[in-house]
Formats: sequence, structure tokens, C-alpha cells
Amino acid sequence: MSERTKGIMYIILAAFCFSLMSLFVRLSGNIPSMQKSFFRNLVALLTAIFILRKERVLAPTDKTCWRLLLLRAFFGTIGIFCNFYAIDHLPLSDANMLNKLSPFFAVILSYFLLKENVRKYQILCVLSAFVGTLFILRPGFDNIITFPALVGLLGGMGAGTAYTFVRILSARDVKGPFIVFFFSAFSCLASLPFLLVEYTPMNGGQIGLLLLAGLAATGGQFAITAAYSHAPAREISVYDYSQILFSSLWGILLLGEWPDLLSILGYIIIFTASLLMFLKNKKAAS
Repeated sequence: MSERTKGIMYIILAAFCFSLMSLFVRLSGNIPSMQKSFFRNLVALLTAIFILRKERVLAPTDKTCWRLLLLRAFFGTIGIFCNFYAIDHLPLSDANMLNKLSPFFAVILSYFLLKENVRKYQILCVLSAFVGTLFILRPGFDNIITFPALVGLLGGMGAGTAYTFVRILSARDVKGPFIVFFFSAFSCLASLPFLLVEYTPMNGGQIGLLLLAGLAATGGQFAITAAYSHAPAREISVYDYSQILFSSLWGILLLGEWPDLLSILGYIIIFTASLLMFLKNKKAAS
């Protein structure tokens, strides 16, 4: 299996996990976003610690790697906090649309920071997938020029920037579990003061849902780290839009949200863009 194929498989797995995370977070009810974020990262932190001890993964010795880890954690934490804030203050479709700008930022920053050449068909495929997402989400642009919308945009930029630093760290042979551990620990510490100030009591069902959200996010975090370790953003970022397809599936099966004709058209556009990217990359490799 080629490195590109591994990257595609991992990023689709990450999209699947993050779609489950969104489902569990939505089902958990009206809880402060920082509280949700803390639980999301706490499970990932404990899992990463377990893997680090089991596999005896060593911390990097290069000081440059520590600076890169800090940048990855900083931008990743901004991405999470801003995304959760946007979800709480915007229509869900608007918040999701802004978060799905992260592949654009990942491709652009990979070009400037990693000098990875971006071909025209790769840009067109990412743009097409985003258009397909608009058909599905159909954001209400009435809310798009507001402070929460700007925060949501910042979240998409933070996530895309974080994915770029994951690629840089992987090139320096920093192991995925350590990247996840450092990021999760940083995010938990950053959200802890907010948690202490505005903690909201939860029932057993809400705790269980947030733990499930944390488990799903953990799987997504490890998978996205592995994805950008195996392949550049320009070749795999388009597959990140499969999260929209998975989320729509959960809506049909569990929430009774059936897609209309425009949504189905969006699914077709995303699938077509992903297929074209795969075929073009395969042809270029051969």
C-alpha cells in the first residue's frame, strides 16, 4: 500500500470519527463549549499516555521540535475552541461550513511552509468538494458577517494550520502518539480555568455522551495525525469532506433528518471530486 493510499484511508477514518464526535456532542445537550472541549481532550490525553507508556515512545530531543509541537498545540486548540464557540452561537450549518475551510488553509500553508507544489486539479478538487458542502449545508448567509462567524473562520484557519505542523513534525520523525499527547495536554490546561469558572452539572447520560465524544475525537485525532504523516495536504485534504457525508448519514439514521435533492447533489459533487483526485494522483504516481 502506497503512502498516499494510507493517507487517504486515515483521513477518511478521521472524518468518520469526527462525525461521531459531532453527533455525541450535539446529543449531550446545553453544556458550555469549554466543558465539552475539556472532556473531548481529556480522553485523548489519557489514551495517548497509555500508548506512550506501552510503546515506550520517547520525547524529541531537538529544541526545534518542541517549538513546532507548541505551535501545533496552540493552533489546534484555537481550532477546537473557536469551532465549539461557533457551534454554540451560529446555525449548525454555518459553523460546519466555516470549519470545512480548514483543508484550504492546510493546502495553502503546505505550499508556503513545506514548499509542496500544488497542481491546478488539486485546487479544483478541493474547491469542488467545498461547493458540494455548501449544497448540503446551505448556510444562512444572514449570520455570516458577525463576531461568531469570524470566530468560526478563525477556527478553520487554526485547524488547517495545525495539520500543516503535524506534517512538519512527522517529517522530523516525531511520533504520532506524542504529538497527540502534547496537543491534548495543552488543550486540557487551556480549557481548565474556563471549566472551573462556569462548570455546569451533568447527569449520567450527558457524561456518557461526552465520554463517547472524547473517544471518537481520540480516534479522529490519531487518524488525522497519521494521515498528514503519510501524505501531503494537497493530495488528501479533499477527503476530509467525507465527514459531511458521514454526518448526514447519522442524521438520517438517528435524527430523522432526510436529505433533499440539493443535499443529494452535494453528496454526488463531493464523491466525484474525491474520485477524480484519487484517479489523478494514481495516474501521476504511475
